[in-house]
Amino acid sequence: MGSHTVSRLFGTDGVRGRANADLTPDLALRLNIAAARVLGATGRRTVAVIGRDPRASGEMLAAASAAGLAAAGAKVIDLGILPTPAVAHLTALTGADFGVMVSASHNPMPDNGIKFFAAGGRKLPDDVEDAIEAALDDPAPLPQGEGVGRIVRSVDPVDSYIDHLVAVCPNPLTGIKVVVDPANGAATGAAPEALRRAGAEVVTINDQPDGLNINEDCGSTHMDGLRAAVIAHGAGAGIALDGDADRCLAVDAEGNTVDGDAIMAILALAMRDAGTLSGGVLVTTVMSNLGLHQAMGAAGIELETTKVGDRYVLERLSEGGYSLGGEQSGHIILSEHATTGDGSLTAIMLLARMAATGRTLKDLASVFTPAPQVLLNVRVADKSVIDHEDVRNAVALWQAKLGADGRVLLRPSGTEPLVRVMVEASEEPVAQSVAAELAAVVEHAHS
Repeated sequence: MGSHTVSRLFGTDGVRGRANADLTPDLALRLNIAAARVLGATGRRTVAVIGRDPRASGEMLAAASAAGLAAAGAKVIDLGILPTPAVAHLTALTGADFGVMVSASHNPMPDNGIKFFAAGGRKLPDDVEDAIEAALDDPAPLPQGEGVGRIVRSVDPVDSYIDHLVAVCPNPLTGIKVVVDPANGAATGAAPEALRRAGAEVVTINDQPDGLNINEDCGSTHMDGLRAAVIAHGAGAGIALDGDADRCLAVDAEGNTVDGDAIMAILALAMRDAGTLSGGVLVTTVMSNLGLHQAMGAAGIELETTKVGDRYVLERLSEGGYSLGGEQSGHIILSEHATTGDGSLTAIMLLARMAATGRTLKDLASVFTPAPQVLLNVRVADKSVIDHEDVRNAVALWQAKLGADGRVLLRPSGTEPLVRVMVEASEEPVAQSVAAELAAVVEHAHS
């Protein structure tokens, strides 16, 4: 295990893999000893908090992680099953030196992952992850005797997180009936309860986690059950979370999907009206739809784009001192209230806007009309073909031709020998033909 390349161990969201195959208790143990050495306090005992989602493998991996932390001399506060954003929140609230979350988010049940939050509940920068990786091979002896850390179980960590969610809700959710699908995941207890305490009438589905059914045909990756439930219960909205509840998608009363772009459009306008949209800026990734650019332009809100990945959105938010950012996937960051994407918080803010305006979710979402999008994958031997002169010229030419009514984006796949060609235009056939033409240019330049 010693000679890992960095990309092998830490991905865009911590260390993730098949539990007990790629991600073993042994690796979890050593990773947490290393993390305690890098992130720990000097001159006093390190304090770390640890939480997990309900996956069966989370029991052994959280136990191994806690053992590693204690072996490195840290006091460990075990938070039990909690959403990822709750672990980030409690890292800050308890003043811990760092936090650990054992979860593979929206991935299928056999996977698991470990991610770390720095003091204050923030994601780790790349260089700190590199340092943890390097420390895996540190031969320094471990503390003994009274230097060994202790593990304590936290009392009611879910309650303090729910209190936080209810406290930031800008107005009561009176008159809102909502169906919540927590994906048999980490927010099964917290999200419905927070919405109830904030005043909503809540119906839950997929709320019986057994360790094996997380994300299975439910949550933000499978929304048909939620659509059906919203219509059956005559609810005003449906909320879909993922396994660790850091993302949120919604459906309106008719069962139409309200994706991350639409949610960001609604929240940006709500925050602009409330005077809480700092700088009048919304931060999103290059994958957000052209329709979002147009809706924000019409509302006088500036859109700043980053590379794909919530860590880049977070970076831009903190650099610019901005208050709202996110991704099409429903990973939305309200930086005034959270240090990471928080699906339950997003849901509360979305429903609060409905309650405050008396408008339906469909009506609120109508500010955003997605432009038709065509995505083609072109197999290449070398992804640097993206920088070939012919390719760059073709992209510039088509972007100029489409003007404000279209958008062209070429990007290399992070994991496969592919170039992704994405074209948005006001008409589907236009997007199709431009994408096909660009794909041909990439193939030709490549040969």
